[in-house]
Amino acid sequence: MKYFLPLLSFLFLVSCSQKSTEPITPETVNGTHSWDESLPLETIKLPEGFKISVYAQAVENARSMSLSPSGTLFVGTRSKGDVYALKDTDGDFRVDKRYTIATGLNMPNGVAFKDGSLYVAEVDKILRYDDIESKLDNPEEPVLITDAFPEDRAHGWKYIAFGPDDKLYVPVGAPCNICESEDPIYASITRFDPTKVTVSREDIEIVANGVRNTVGFTWHPSNNELWFTENGRDWMGDDMPACELNRVLETGQHFGYPYCHQGDALDPEFGNGKSCSDYIAPVQNLGAHTAPLGIEFYKTGSFPGIATERLLFAEHGSWNRSRKSGYRVMSVGIDTEGNSLDYVPFAEGWLDEESDNFWGRPVDLEYLPDGSLLLSDDFADVIYRISYGE
Repeated sequence: MKYFLPLLSFLFLVSCSQKSTEPITPETVNGTHSWDESLPLETIKLPEGFKISVYAQAVENARSMSLSPSGTLFVGTRSKGDVYALKDTDGDFRVDKRYTIATGLNMPNGVAFKDGSLYVAEVDKILRYDDIESKLDNPEEPVLITDAFPEDRAHGWKYIAFGPDDKLYVPVGAPCNICESEDPIYASITRFDPTKVTVSREDIEIVANGVRNTVGFTWHPSNNELWFTENGRDWMGDDMPACELNRVLETGQHFGYPYCHQGDALDPEFGNGKSCSDYIAPVQNLGAHTAPLGIEFYKTGSFPGIATERLLFAEHGSWNRSRKSGYRVMSVGIDTEGNSLDYVPFAEGWLDEESDNFWGRPVDLEYLPDGSLLLSDDFADVIYRISYGE
């Protein structure tokens, strides 16, 4: 069983023009989707004792997620331009109420919730919806926190999250497949103090450089180290370069882009005269073109018998590889020094390797209070729940 004997030892918007709430029932589902019946969940392979179910359906283009302490799940989108709020009001682990917070935004992929407010990342802006849970039926116009980020749509969609320092972390992808930029804010992870009335470019601090495009990061639960997934460049072949799992040990580290990829491969165009030893190598090289996105550390108590520290992350899947790769949730074990122990599947089956066809694309991960794991899918337009022992 290729994918998880280790896991068995592990046994684990400025536009708000259309705001609405609607019950989610089989009658209101888009297309042919209906509860649990239209998606081939039986094809998803999980470690023994785990199961997958549909938590929310008809969530068009569901991308990044953020759960409030009271249980409201906020969901951003990329191509759709909407932001949703989802609620499971009867506690049966199926969303029965959906609110549209905003429509017509510019790729509002990133959402983050803190102190009663919802933060939403557009390409060049960060918006804040104050006291949002009391206004789900009719949200007020958001507060513009900043419009100081670049306007480039290439790798311009953002994942955002609050760090242990209470600052808001915001990545800025490279505005291209491969290029050098004179502006250091490109290909970086930044942060700023969101309590400022207006955040200017001067208030934005660069935490990490040489990061082509990250759409998922998290912090180690014990030492607060920042860990992130990174999407590798295109057009170096089917198997080059690897996407990456990285960690930040100190502010200002450079992770190689556009000069060095996967820790040991100089770029054919921009690597001349460079040395990969001058940059931070990945903790783990991932599959080429797998597009790793949302990432979470194993949450203590969620799944029994965990013997090692582990990370789970969604691989969205390749778009230009001759044979597709990714379309799964992977796991990396971490030792006490932060080194990788393994890189193995946790959940797979959205891609039929024989036919090379896929029916879903995992995006982001979020834990529910009971320890079960939510997984968004922007292709199947659903949010799954992965649980153990039920």
